[in-house]
Amino acid sequence: MFAFLPGVGPQEILLLVLLGVLLFGRKLPEIGRSLGKTVVEFKKGVKGLEDEVSTDSPSRSIEPEPIKAPQRITNTTPKFDDSPVTNLPPKV
Repeated sequence: MFAFLPGVGPQEILLLVLLGVLLFGRKLPEIGRSLGKTVVEFKKGVKGLEDEVSTDSPSRSIEPEPIKAPQRITNTTPKFDDSPVTNLPPKV
């Protein structure tokens, strides 16, 4: 029955269900409602995807951006003069 759980028999499953009812007894209706809403939303999403795939509307093509020519970048960094410095303090 549960091939993904080897060695789990009916007694163990009954024990797990009983333990779940004891732990989550008061919240089981709320958990069931939220689980039901989740399943309904999932089915709506899957149906929406199936409808989108199966429609025979013209396919949407994405136009690539036109290629722009490279632009010249002006050098804005200051230029430094490699001449020797004349205003150094005297050596002592």
